[in-house]
Amino acid sequence: MQTEEDTSEQTWYEAEVEIKNTDGLHMRPAMKFVDVANQFGCDITVSNGETEVDGKSIMQMSMLAATRGTRLKVRARGAEGQKAVEALRELVEDKMLEESGPGEQKNS
Repeated sequence: MQTEEDTSEQTWYEAEVEIKNTDGLHMRPAMKFVDVANQFGCDITVSNGETEVDGKSIMQMSMLAATRGTRLKVRARGAEGQKAVEALRELVEDKMLEESGPGEQKNS
């Protein structure tokens, strides 16, 4: 008999997100993504339609070569899967927009 916990371990939660920042998903925002992904106790994959990678690995995330406008599918499976997908969607679409370096103004 399956318990509710067993079911959540098998269910995949997913969201499609679009990379909006000008420079795409380069190393700094990819590292932010991986840092957030690693806060959750679940499996996370990210795909661009051609390549699927581990969302908790900076090396694999860099393989996506996601430029501005790239649509990614974020999937998570496990007890915190739904929370992880929502946090990563929010990061990509709301918080990971333009980055500013020292002395630069953030674009809105």
